[in-house]
Amino acid sequence: MKFTPVLLPAIIETIADVIEKNAVEVTDLDQALGDGDHVINLQRGIDALMEERAGLTQLGWVDAWQKIGMTLMASVGGASGSLYGTLFIALSKAGRDKDLTLQSFADVFSQGVEAVKKRGRSDLGEKTLLDVYIPVANYLHTASIDLVPLADVLENVSKVAVAGVESTRNMLATKGRASFLEERSLGHIDAGAKTAQLMISAIIDVLSKQLTLPS
Repeated sequence: MKFTPVLLPAIIETIADVIEKNAVEVTDLDQALGDGDHVINLQRGIDALMEERAGLTQLGWVDAWQKIGMTLMASVGGASGSLYGTLFIALSKAGRDKDLTLQSFADVFSQGVEAVKKRGRSDLGEKTLLDVYIPVANYLHTASIDLVPLADVLENVSKVAVAGVESTRNMLATKGRASFLEERSLGHIDAGAKTAQLMISAIIDVLSKQLTLPS
């Protein structure tokens, strides 16, 4: 099964839907630890991608990722715009001249996550979206080596993402406004990690449905 950028409109629409459905919950999480504007900022970027979605289907993955990164960088406020923009631009650079397979994407995604780590000066265990993305990157690397069937990989990625966001509940925030709360940040899920998990799960849903279509 070869996934192509033709799937991007469905992916963007599914992401828009899942963020809208969870907007109140995520805003409550964000208000507990931050400014409460995470969802509004994120939806600004999603709206911009909705306008671009038809044109993205005419691009290869590398150019589509570059376009998505630049769009998010320009349209999303706060730290999220910089981090997500960095992720997709790094995916574009890492993916150039590569055929998109599970093995190659595992490497490309790892490089994208490394770029986010550098941009945010953060790492695993600091109550950020990286607590979702790093475990996912690690799992993809392991799955690519073990030659795990693609259907199982997709199912497991969602599980890893959910475990990652739940792990932030008992972490002490060390980045951003949440860090000023010190021990009071304990017991709360990070809003950025939650939306990262929701978006990953939305992407997996679209890809899984594509995988089950008759060839």
